[in-house]
Amino acid sequence: MTRRHLFPLLAVALSGAVLAAGCGSSNKSVSANEVAVVGKRSITKQEFEKLLDQACATTKSQGQKCPEAGTKEYTALRKQAMQYLVQRAEFEQKADDLGLKITDGDVEAQLLKIKAQYFGKGGKCDAKCEDKYRKQIAKQNLTDEQVHEDVRANVVQNKIYEKVTEGIEVSNKEIEDYYKKNKQQYVQPASRDVRRLLLKKKSLAEQLHQRLLDGADFGALAKKYSEDPSSKAQGGKLTVSKGRQVPEFDKAAFSLKARQISKPFKTQYGWEIIQPLGAIKKERTTPLKEVSTAIRQQLVQQKKQDTMRKWVDETTKDFESKTTYQVGYAPPAATDTTSTTP
Repeated sequence: MTRRHLFPLLAVALSGAVLAAGCGSSNKSVSANEVAVVGKRSITKQEFEKLLDQACATTKSQGQKCPEAGTKEYTALRKQAMQYLVQRAEFEQKADDLGLKITDGDVEAQLLKIKAQYFGKGGKCDAKCEDKYRKQIAKQNLTDEQVHEDVRANVVQNKIYEKVTEGIEVSNKEIEDYYKKNKQQYVQPASRDVRRLLLKKKSLAEQLHQRLLDGADFGALAKKYSEDPSSKAQGGKLTVSKGRQVPEFDKAAFSLKARQISKPFKTQYGWEIIQPLGAIKKERTTPLKEVSTAIRQQLVQQKKQDTMRKWVDETTKDFESKTTYQVGYAPPAATDTTSTTP
């Protein structure tokens, strides 16, 4: 959910799964004012057109043109709109099957969080916040009723996710196996604190090098002359990790003695003068006990996403024979499932 597109009705993000709707069954009848029938739920042409109008208004609010009929972009937009509405209808019915209750209070609480996040201060939404919200939805060609419908769909999705993924855990052995398999990413290379003078001209580098040998303050010269924006304000101070710099810099940083001033040397960035400030800190591998909590959270999240994708795939298949489209409205079948992070 972005600030520029506050209520993205075309972006179905149920804990990471956006599905491609199939062609459905041709066994049910679809009335003239409907674009599809999904199980017990019908989707009207009015719903579909409103969604397209809203998407167009949002696009215009971002300074872009709406896709023109007949273009690939317009076809893709229609497909997204249909997928969203079909999937929303599927989830509403599956929520009932799972015994989930979505109250008006749930919807209001979620909408209040959204208002406070984007328009409020300190997690609260006052009169000014409410006014900003009203202006934003008007800009996106939305009514308050439509926003409530969209937020309700989001609440349904969240509750389904919580229900389907509840009780998922990761064992200590799974954490240990992951750590062993990916141990290299927990290796912290040798590092060293240094000062750096980055200069454009060799002549200036040689001049400042002599001043340093004569006792000039390295930090003062770095603040005045260095071309390195990341360390200039700190008097040239920075911490470097072995193997992470260009070879010439890396060699000098890890071969000089502490407080020894290098001769000017050339790299792809310019002329360098460096001075190590202390001893080299040895390479270190972060022990499992320090990262086990983070690994557990990562693996649990991955398991939940995998479980959710499987559930969504099964739901889609379950509704294939229960979904009928009006002629000209069925989105083309797709083979990909696009994933996002919740």
